[in-house]
Amino acid sequence: MTPDVRQEIVALLPRLRRFACALTGSLDAADDVVQSACEKALTRLDQFTPGTRCDLWMFQIIRTVWIDKVRYARRRETVNDPEEVERVGFDARIHEGTEAKMDLAIVRKEIASLSEEQRVVLVLVTVDGRSYQETADMLGIPIGTVMSRLARARRRLADAVNSELRRGDTIPRAVGDVT
Repeated sequence: MTPDVRQEIVALLPRLRRFACALTGSLDAADDVVQSACEKALTRLDQFTPGTRCDLWMFQIIRTVWIDKVRYARRRETVNDPEEVERVGFDARIHEGTEAKMDLAIVRKEIASLSEEQRVVLVLVTVDGRSYQETADMLGIPIGTVMSRLARARRRLADAVNSELRRGDTIPRAVGDVT
């Protein structure tokens, strides 16, 4: 059992990293979370139930590690410099040149500001490709709650992108649009 689970964990690493990155907003922090989660999983292989899905088990461990890190940071009362968070979380070079890249920056910023519940559901469904039912099972919540959180998160992202487009001076206005 143990070697197969270890191989599954290794195969899951790219997905785990994407999930952790969406939670943390930073590749460095995501790598730390994934490393901690893998260490926790490998030291507790006896807690894995054979015949169950390793990916769901690992996503739950990552989520728990992230929650623990957030709680620890709050207890330490660290104050983050917004400019430093922006510099670390988003490489400005990838956002230059196109509207699509500007939209990506807006969406990333908005995802980071979503509640944890909405962010986790959004990432599981849209980034990792989980079904609503899989997401509900993984998080231990009703499927309706998944759908509601996802709808609110998507609406908030769309509103953020649309409001930025309306604010931009270089964006041509539609015919008949009077300001």
